Amino acid sequence: MKKLFIIALSLTTIFLTVNCQQKKSNTEEKLFTELVSTNVDSTISPRNDFYDFAVGKWLKNNPIPADQSIWASFTILYENTNKQVRKIVEAVAKEKAKRGTIAQKVGDFYSTGMDSAKIEKLGLKPLQPEFDRISKINSKRDLIKEVAHQHLYTSAPLFYFGAQPDAKNSDMMIAGLTQGGLGLPDRDYYVKDDKRSKQVRAEYVKYMQKIFTLLGDSKEQAEKNSGVIMKIETRLAKHSRTRVERRDPNKNYNKMSVNDLEKLAPNFDWKLFFTSLGWNNLGDINVGQPEFFKEESKMINEIPLPEWKQYLRWNLIRRASNYLNSAFVNANFKFWGEFLRGSKKMRPRWKRVLSATNGALGEAIGQLYVKKYFPPEAKERANKIVHTLLESMKESIQNNTWMSDSTKKQALIKLAAFGVKIGYPDKWKDYSKLEIKTDSYVQNVMRSNEFDVKRNLAKIGKPVDKSEWHMNPQTVNAYYSPLNNEIVFPAAILQPPFYDVNADDATNYGAMGAVIGHEITHGFDDQGRQFDAKGNLKDWWTKKDAEKYKERAQKIIDQFNSYVPIDSMHINGQLTQGENIADLGGLTISYNSYKKTDEFKQNKKLDGFTPTQRFFFSWANVWKTNIRPALLKLRLKTDPHSPGKYRVNGPLSNLTFFYKAFNVKPGDKMWRPDSVRVKIW
Repeated sequence: MKKLFIIALSLTTIFLTVNCQQKKSNTEEKLFTELVSTNVDSTISPRNDFYDFAVGKWLKNNPIPADQSIWASFTILYENTNKQVRKIVEAVAKEKAKRGTIAQKVGDFYSTGMDSAKIEKLGLKPLQPEFDRISKINSKRDLIKEVAHQHLYTSAPLFYFGAQPDAKNSDMMIAGLTQGGLGLPDRDYYVKDDKRSKQVRAEYVKYMQKIFTLLGDSKEQAEKNSGVIMKIETRLAKHSRTRVERRDPNKNYNKMSVNDLEKLAPNFDWKLFFTSLGWNNLGDINVGQPEFFKEESKMINEIPLPEWKQYLRWNLIRRASNYLNSAFVNANFKFWGEFLRGSKKMRPRWKRVLSATNGALGEAIGQLYVKKYFPPEAKERANKIVHTLLESMKESIQNNTWMSDSTKKQALIKLAAFGVKIGYPDKWKDYSKLEIKTDSYVQNVMRSNEFDVKRNLAKIGKPVDKSEWHMNPQTVNAYYSPLNNEIVFPAAILQPPFYDVNADDATNYGAMGAVIGHEITHGFDDQGRQFDAKGNLKDWWTKKDAEKYKERAQKIIDQFNSYVPIDSMHINGQLTQGENIADLGGLTISYNSYKKTDEFKQNKKLDGFTPTQRFFFSWANVWKTNIRPALLKLRLKTDPHSPGKYRVNGPLSNLTFFYKAFNVKPGDKMWRPDSVRVKIW
């Protein structure tokens, strides 16, 4: 998830119109009883491992389906939403709608993806013009133009380029360059010599060799080409920043002119690249990692053209293979699905094609989705919840004991400026310039890529469109944007287990409330706190307060560094600190809101559990997760979120109100001495 959220006020008051309070109470008790009976493992003490106690039975009784690498609350909701979206997409695919309409574009994109017989028959034919372009490269100038062409139509070789808000002038869009060019998920896989990294590199080489032979290369040539790719990508990786280093927004802000960029990296013809993309009004650029582009410039001269051609062939095919015939799809799954993620079986074609259709026409589908599944009144109600929780965060800042009055004042100004987006955009993306045909699946993917890139590049030098969304309504996720200073909750996540209109307040606050709170506190985590109320990268903290914050953040880094989820692999406390801080803050804020409800004050037990205990049950229910070892290892390298078990036990072991709820004492495994407990918000 990009980042999370929070709740307040009685959800009963906001969401429910109930004629019979007794009937409502019975429904709440029934739902909670079901939650306990299907989730709780009573053989485990909540004082030693709350996660395994709260969801242990569910973990035992819900093995991972063969076509999945993870099975969790998020996955289940995602799958349910997929079924909803599938009905919509398949219905419009049958309509044969008027050309140029949203329905025609969604329907034809999905239909070409589902036409496996045609895809098999076409084979590599739709990509042949792309391979022909690569084969005709005879000069460095040709190379630069082909790199630009791939950026526009198929992939992003060498680096990423596009529009981004100017971090120090957040009302305007600026051009941005970021390190990239790697085929593996993280630069560490190329440079580390641990057992897993070596294994990943070896399997990656086998995967490349298989793909090159499918392209028609001999075994010997495929082996040689794979060696070339590893040489180029390893060199790029060695000069790439780690994920932790890239969490520092100040170090990643290096604004310069195109002339300065040419001095930094003189061997790459930047003006030719930009104009070939269609960006002609050359202005300032933020170069995220200057040292990467210095090395990339050296490589342009030092690596011969024939090797660059193989790199571009690989870059093209690794991005396109999922949209080609079964030989390529199967080879792709064997590495990315079976080896890296541990999946036992490929997802059904409809799920894979639906995912691609969402990627290409997400807001087009979203318009159809919200009409059926998210009425306007639901958006209004959710807005009320979020604003109540913003009020809870305000109280948390005001009552903060370690922050000075001057910093509190700026924090409250920032909080008051928060933007809130619920459900779906007020203004939908215009797809009129996107042409979708029935010629081939992969060409539709290329056309959608061209549409997105050109749309993005057109933003450079223009004011930021504050109304724009960066997730589709049918996405089971949420996020906080520090540059826009806004929290965003798509329609699809406003469903059980995150929110249930029939559940008691404890269940909704422990889930949706804490998730909303999580997103709110992202505005004040290790990254978000470096941006002011307008979204500008600006230090608004006193030096003393910043030091106090870092002391508290270091405690949570140390805490999560100590966790070992699998083998000898630890959680990376630096990488995950933002999400861990947000989980802790979200729970605190949501609980403070929940304490104001009548339900909490009445202290009525359901199925023998107090309101506070039910609050924590709900949090655990959100993060229950069965995950394959391969995917867990991958996520520990790349994911800024901790595994589900630690998102539950980690923050709870810092909360005094959790200790009181379950009578946690010294000697219990959930107990942490007061000297190391973390309290920020």
